[in-house]
Amino acid sequence: MRRLVWVGVGVVATVLVVRKGRQLVDAYVPAGTTDAVQGVGRFMTAVRTAQHEFRTGMAEREEQLRHDLVGDVDVEALRAQRPERVADLRRTWGARRAREDWTGPTEDPDDDDGYAFF
Repeated sequence: MRRLVWVGVGVVATVLVVRKGRQLVDAYVPAGTTDAVQGVGRFMTAVRTAQHEFRTGMAEREEQLRHDLVGDVDVEALRAQRPERVADLRRTWGARRAREDWTGPTEDPDDDDGYAFF
């Protein structure tokens, strides 16, 4: 019960401070200033809305580009499988090239003319 009383006192104090604050603003601030402040508030709201729409459009475009690039493949699953695929490639190609610093295939095995792949 004691807490409820203090919550009520806090609400009443807040209402009184807000009303007195508005009276002081009306008394000491020149006419039209509140309209300018409200205009700035509307401008900031418009900027936030534009930012939100831009980010939403950017996310949609990114999703569309990702779909066009990799299709309906789960990219996270591919990233999780990457170490296994790299290890398989190293085992397969590492037997042909006995180097410790080998990072991947650089030659085309189907190239009969001997030209470098890269």
